[in-house]
Parts: sequence; structure tokens; C-alpha cells
Amino acid sequence: MSAVALPLVAVATLGAGPLEAGMLAAASWLPWLLIGLPAGAWVDRLPRRPVMLACDAVSCALFLSVPVAAWCGVLAIGHLLVVAFLSGISAVFFQTASYAYLPGLLPADELARGNARLVGGESAANIAGPGVAGLLAQAASAVAGVLADAASFLVSAVLLTRIRTAEAPRPRADRTGLRREIADGLRFVAADPYLRVLTAVGATGNLALTGYQSVLVVFLVRVVGVSPGAVGFLIAGMSAGGVIGAFGATRVTRRFGTARGLLLCQLGTAPFGLLIPLAGPGWRLSFAVAGGAVVIAGVTAGNVIKGSFRQAYVPSHLLGRVIVSMQFLNYGTIPVGALAAGALGAALGVRPTMWITTGLLAVFGLILLIGPLHRRPDLPVRPEDEPRQFASSE
Repeated sequence: MSAVALPLVAVATLGAGPLEAGMLAAASWLPWLLIGLPAGAWVDRLPRRPVMLACDAVSCALFLSVPVAAWCGVLAIGHLLVVAFLSGISAVFFQTASYAYLPGLLPADELARGNARLVGGESAANIAGPGVAGLLAQAASAVAGVLADAASFLVSAVLLTRIRTAEAPRPRADRTGLRREIADGLRFVAADPYLRVLTAVGATGNLALTGYQSVLVVFLVRVVGVSPGAVGFLIAGMSAGGVIGAFGATRVTRRFGTARGLLLCQLGTAPFGLLIPLAGPGWRLSFAVAGGAVVIAGVTAGNVIKGSFRQAYVPSHLLGRVIVSMQFLNYGTIPVGALAAGALGAALGVRPTMWITTGLLAVFGLILLIGPLHRRPDLPVRPEDEPRQFASSE
């Protein structure tokens, strides 16, 4: 809901333009650059579920402050930026802990199914959430969508408390200092030919994805002329591709293999993003929905494949640090893409910016052709250079 509700509050309630919309998107992802690396080391030291519960509580309070400020008549763009930034810090810890939590609950041969179900549920929420936010914006105000989003974090916390399976114990790594622990994760990623390529393709893809998504609400409202209520339903239609991608990922990998399936998901779907800038009033809105849905399907399926590979491939005591080492670059390019798109939108116009960002999106998957990934049908199950060391470290 916040993906639509916060930009709608900025655009429809506070009169923000493309630059402010880009800043808002950048603020929520900037924490990955600032604290992502130490967050991974901290998560590897702590039990993961309590970290996630604390993050839910903090996020609920932050999003609740937006409607309170609006009702008091003091809401401003600066407030939204602070909420986006602080909730982004919470998201860094929550996402890192959640990625690292699943391998402690499931055996390795169930990770692909587990990830597909989790991502499928998330994709379903990405359909319902924007629609609910748009409906609330139409019926009441954009601020009402933020209030509903705050309540969703309470639901998350309640559901987390209902997990009965105890987290599997992890080998206790030597506490050699935070910097040393961070360096271990970075070295593991830098030395591995598969993780290096996946990090590079993720960083480039997020740069392009965030570029068009950060100005998408402005594009639909100001350029295409869509009402605030309809924006949520259009974005929900685009997000429908996520459900197809999540549940289609395992079928793709069974048919083509994990490595070739990943290539198909990334290279075969990204060019459809070029349909989005063709959107216009009436039937031409279908270009945006179709293009966005296919892109999101490919990205989601790729995320399922990459996530399952990483969880099975990386030793458990390093998993949190490896995740944030990769996300440091993957998510670190997101604020850059958001700010760049906002600046381009202000300087060149919103539609030309959509063409530039979706054009980059169309070609980013070619990075996967670098390295060994494209030369085999399946991704490996352990680092090939030191199989015994990492097999025993579990």
C-alpha cells in the first residue's frame, strides 16, 4: 500500500512534482547504502524472528505518524521523507532477517517451494495493496491508505508470533569485530563468479526499475490524466504479473534448469517494459498494464530462482552478511535511480524519462552472459572451488 499511498499523498495532497517523487523513493532505499553492510553482521549475531518483530513495531509507528500529522494540519514533504527514510532502515533489518530466517525453517530441497509460496503471497499483496490504497484515496483520501498500511505491520507481527517451528541453531562464528565480519561477507561475494554476476545484474536492473517506478505515479496522474483512485488499480494490474512469476518459477526451472530458467526470465521479459511509455488515455492504458505485468513477472520469477540458489549455496553462518553484501549494491542503486529519474523528469519531461529508464531495463539482463552462468543448465549447490570447507561449515 505504501508504494502507492505515500506518492499519492505527495502528489495529490501536497502538490509534489517528479523531483519530489524521486526524492521520496530514494529516501526509502538510501538506508541500504548507509547501514546495509553492518546490518547483515548484526542479523547474523541475533535470532531472526525477534528482529523482524521489532521492525514491524517501528514501521507501524512511523506510518501512523503520517495521518496523525495530516489531521493536525502539519503534514509536509519533509515529514514524508523522514518516514520513508526511517521505515527504510527498518526494512533493511526486516528483509535481511527474513531472507536468512527461511533456511532455518526448511530443508534445502524445500527452499524453492518455500520461496515460491512466500513471493507468491507477496505478489498477491502487491496486487491487493495498490488497489486498496487507490480505493481509499478515491473514497476518503490518500492519507487513509497510509493509515491502512500502518495497520498491516500489526498483522505481520501477529502472524510472525504464530510460527511454531524453532529456528535451527547456527554455528557460532568467531567474533572478530564488526569490520572483519563485514569483510568476510564482501570477500565471499567478490570471490564467487556466480554471486558477482548476480550482484551486478541486480544493481543494474534496480537502477532501471526504480527509475521508471519512481515517476510512474506522476506519469499516470499528470501526463496520462488518470485519477488518483484509478492509479492504484492500474498498478495492481501490473503487479498481477508477480503472482504468475512467483508460481511459474519452479515450473520454468524444472523445464529448463535453474541457470537457463533465470536467463529466460530476465532476458525474455525485460524488453516488454518499453510498452509502458506508450500509455495514454482510454485503451492505451493497456500498454502500461501489459508491459508492467510482464516485467514484474520476469523479475519475480528471477528473484525466486536467485533467492533459492543463494539460500542453499551460502553457508548459514555467512548468509546474512552475504545477503546484505549483494543488496548493498543491488539496493544501493535504487536511490540513485530514483533521484536520477526525478531530475530527468524535471529537466526533460516525464514521458522521455520513462523511455530512458525502460530502455535501460530492456538490456540489463545481458550482464548474465558474463561469467559461467550461461554455460550450464543449472546453478551449483555449493561453491565449486572449496566444496569440502563450505559443506562442513553448515
